[in-house]
Amino acid sequence: MVVAGGFEVVRDPLWNNIGIDEQALAVLDTEPFQRLRYIRQLGHAFLVYPGATHTRFEHALGTYHLARRALLLLEERGHLANVPADEITLIRLAALLHDIGHYPFSHALEEAGLPSHEDLAHGHFTHPELTGALARTGIANAGDRLANLIVGQSETPLQGLISGALDLDKIEYLTRDAHMCGVPYGTVDVDRLLHSLTIVMWDGRKTVGLHEKGVSALESLLFAKYEMYRNVYWHHAVRSATVMFKRVVRSAIARGQIQPDWIAQSTDEALMEALRALHDAPIAGRLRRRRLYKRILDLSAGELAPGAGAWIAEDPDLLARVEDRLAAEAGVAPGDLLLDFPAKPEMLAGGIPILTRAGTVAPVRLGIEGVAEELHTAARRFRVYAATAVALDREGLRALAESSGEEMRNGLEQEKALLKR
Repeated sequence: MVVAGGFEVVRDPLWNNIGIDEQALAVLDTEPFQRLRYIRQLGHAFLVYPGATHTRFEHALGTYHLARRALLLLEERGHLANVPADEITLIRLAALLHDIGHYPFSHALEEAGLPSHEDLAHGHFTHPELTGALARTGIANAGDRLANLIVGQSETPLQGLISGALDLDKIEYLTRDAHMCGVPYGTVDVDRLLHSLTIVMWDGRKTVGLHEKGVSALESLLFAKYEMYRNVYWHHAVRSATVMFKRVVRSAIARGQIQPDWIAQSTDEALMEALRALHDAPIAGRLRRRRLYKRILDLSAGELAPGAGAWIAEDPDLLARVEDRLAAEAGVAPGDLLLDFPAKPEMLAGGIPILTRAGTVAPVRLGIEGVAEELHTAARRFRVYAATAVALDREGLRALAESSGEEMRNGLEQEKALLKR
């Protein structure tokens, strides 16, 4: 880090020089923010893409950098004339702090049923170091206002830069993740998008919009998102590691061996060391040695009935009970057979108002939205993973995935076999 023109400058492999102002620097030097250095952005993806060891710390700096660029461009066009100075400062800080509440290993623990990282952010703002840094900004109730920005509940017209269909977080993580994984899928026209941002009147209030000239760049971003989910985030081996990790953490919490509050303050390595120290958590050792569970079934969502398997992604308690029953039917130990069917229905949502060349404001009309459901279906896979080779009925597993959550609960309560052989 070097000093240049009154700013601290950080060299970044993606954005080159990132200038950090005095207020942001005070936040950066706090313990809660430094924790992000030790939380990988993509969880266990580094087991498949060795370069994917970048952290939430780097991503947060990049999002802050994009916020500074976006605010400067909006200011040059006169769009910030009526926005209070403290709101502009808070946008920069919210971009820096938007992941302050993140768990270790990306979003896996939210899938496992723990509260969202956005909801945990407010608790971190009570840390004495961060409270002090925010107090020095002179902004009243800075912590509460930042928390509202992070969960998308602020009244500022700039809210969409932090949480929305085209927030700066998405632009940054797609670009950085593709770069660090070494894949060509996440190409985003960042400059075009930033230069197309504007402030419009929509539904009776001012909000972030996009000029019509940036629509093609927005479509490219959404398609890049689809490609990254299909090829990186939901790669079969990445998902194997993810379901294994979810299982071992849920088991440790259920036994009272690890507390969720401690996990929320932990880091990747601290959590893994705690799990490896448990004598009844062999999965943790397998993850460390990359001895991942193998697929015994892999079906496209398109091969299943519409709406199938919603309970797998939405009800982690029911999922664990079903997995244990299936393991018993297969003659293996609990935890040796795991199901996965991730969902991201809002993957290709582009709900941002468009400023047309005629000067009117209209809802976005994107060509990609016409095939959004099909692309989401194409990206999803229903997979069954096992620690050892087991023989399970393929059609029985398909029927299980197509069952409703209520049917699965009834089956468990009636103590009947879930698979018919």
